[in-house]
Formats: sequence, structure tokens, C-alpha cells
Amino acid sequence: MSSIRKLVQKMKDQPHGIIQEEADRVLRHYGYQCRRIEGSHRQYINGKGDVITIVAKGQLKKAYIAAILERIGEDN
Repeated sequence: MSSIRKLVQKMKDQPHGIIQEEADRVLRHYGYQCRRIEGSHRQYINGKGDVITIVAKGQLKKAYIAAILERIGEDN
């Protein structure tokens, strides 16, 4: 199992234990690029123009993890 698949599985199993660096790796793997950083807020955009903003303070909240999983098609 690839490291990205393991991270996605971790996001599903333990959504409260994900840090910003892990979310960044997954988003970049799925074609998102970090376009803007304003303080602790990071905006990622993909080639289709889909934008997701996450707040990177320690561990990410479940709502951000759910939004990431939904956007990469792993929300089941």
C-alpha cells in the first residue's frame, strides 16, 4: 500500500489526528497546489478551479478532513 493510500486511510480512521503536513501531501498528490497562505489559513486549488481552505493550527479539525476526503473522492 502506498504512503498516500495509508494517509487517506488514516484520514478515514482517525480524522482527529491529522496534521497539516499530512493533508498537504494528500492534496498535492491529488493535483492541488497551495496558492495562498494567510497566517494559519492555506488555500489549495486544483486544475479545475476547485478551491479548499484549511486552517493549519496543530491537528486539523474533522470538518477539514471530511472536506478533503470529499474533494478527492474518498468520502465513502
